[in-house]
Amino acid sequence: MHKMLKKYFPVFALPALSAFLVSFVIPFITGVYLSFTEFRVVNNSEWVGLKNYIKIFTTDKTFIDSLWLTVKFTFVSVITINIIAFTLAMLLTKGLRGTNFFRTVLFMPNLIGGIVLGHIWSLIINGILGFFGVDITYNPDYGFWGLVILMNWQLIGYMMIIYIAGIQNIPAYLNEAAAIDGASPMQTLFHVTIPMVMPSVTICSFLTLTNAFKLFDQNLALNGKAPETSLLALDIYKTFYDHTGLKLAQWHGIGQAKAVLFFLIVALIAFIQLRATRQKEVEQ
Repeated sequence: MHKMLKKYFPVFALPALSAFLVSFVIPFITGVYLSFTEFRVVNNSEWVGLKNYIKIFTTDKTFIDSLWLTVKFTFVSVITINIIAFTLAMLLTKGLRGTNFFRTVLFMPNLIGGIVLGHIWSLIINGILGFFGVDITYNPDYGFWGLVILMNWQLIGYMMIIYIAGIQNIPAYLNEAAAIDGASPMQTLFHVTIPMVMPSVTICSFLTLTNAFKLFDQNLALNGKAPETSLLALDIYKTFYDHTGLKLAQWHGIGQAKAVLFFLIVALIAFIQLRATRQKEVEQ
């Protein structure tokens, strides 16, 4: 069997590796190169070195504002989504009536596309805030919390399913042993349940962190017209299409440089988060 696998490995692996090379590796390398150039189209670029990266922090200062807003949004979203999802998972593993119904209903928002979600919540929130003369599209304070509510509504059900799987995978004898030893429900939660579901915490934290940091379509649909509520991905999009102060080739280069920095920031934060949570996982 080992010889057969070794013999036919290229046959099965080559299509996937080729697709990965064409759709990810080559575009990524090209994008890094273009971040050091001025270009209007990919095959017509002029090398400018670090000029684009310098302009991010001089000519176009929206990058720092968007980055700071994205960090705040990600921090709030990761905490709220995971706490609420874990709480719902605990409730829905108690054998209550209608458990399957509530699991299905809570998971359904994750199946709706981001643009649709943005427009739906724009109508809902503006319908409520309209009584007070507020428009979420142009109000940065309401726009920020509108994005947080939207993100929670979309991802809580998905994370809840992952937490439910982790909770149901806890060996029954651990809870029985805790009960015999006289542990209170809170002691059982913090000393048995949470340590045993740390693999689920790792997965959910990673998914919520990366999804929040990369949020684009919901931001565009909900309040994309307001520069004060543009997260980093939307700011990069606007750099490519909404600037006329410099010649277009320069803004394309700046936008590509922002995209490279964006990738490095997300990769670094995700790596730190994975290392931090995996160290707390308990081997079962």
